[in-house]
Amino acid sequence: MTAGPAFADLAAAAERGDHATVVRLATEILATNPGLDGAHELRARAYLARGELAQAEADAQAAVRLDPDEIRYRELLAEVLSAIGGHREAADEYARLARLDPRQAEWTRSEATERLAAADSGGAVTAARRALRLDPDDAAAQLALARGLLRAGQATQALTAADRAVALAPDDPGARETQADARWLAGDEPGALAAYAALARDAQPVAGRAVDKARDLYRSRAGFGGRLLAAVRPLFAATLRGGRLRL
Repeated sequence: MTAGPAFADLAAAAERGDHATVVRLATEILATNPGLDGAHELRARAYLARGELAQAEADAQAAVRLDPDEIRYRELLAEVLSAIGGHREAADEYARLARLDPRQAEWTRSEATERLAAADSGGAVTAARRALRLDPDDAAAQLALARGLLRAGQATQALTAADRAVALAPDDPGARETQADARWLAGDEPGALAAYAALARDAQPVAGRAVDKARDLYRSRAGFGGRLLAAVRPLFAATLRGGRLRL
């Protein structure tokens, strides 16, 4: 359903990224054509780009309500739900999309990521494994699997999955951090400490987090002097980055 030249102007504004004009034109169009699902979609995308998430959700929900079978609207709704922190609901939307076309690994991978964010490690593992059956070299799905297994406390499987994630994406600091976490969970504290040290040296944006994890690990194993060192974060960080810590 369109509104003639007015909608064409709206679409053109959306194409050039003029979010203020999109919101204004869509609002004018919807005042006389409240059932125009495309106007709700474009206004939702503009609101999302501007960080106005409550308005974006309302428009995305309206677009889905007006045309429940339009995949583009459901993808948009899932994206908005994720942005507002509704990760379980976003995962359900991606799962619904994946059921419509099980060959689309992207939706299943996104479901796994959202289930991780919703603290549903079991659901994340299940979705990630489905995605990997579709594409065994999907690095993001492999990382989601590793993180899900890690959060579920399955140390050996988590480390195997994390090793595979690093092999697929060796330059991804998130994969390397997950591998270090899995080494710690699997009982390889020296290997985990060395991995955190490497991350602290050269892996923004996880370097600071790597220092903090290394401190927690070192404190749990070090003697009195080691605990004193760990208590002074700048000194500990410098020592860690210099490769001078051992367990």
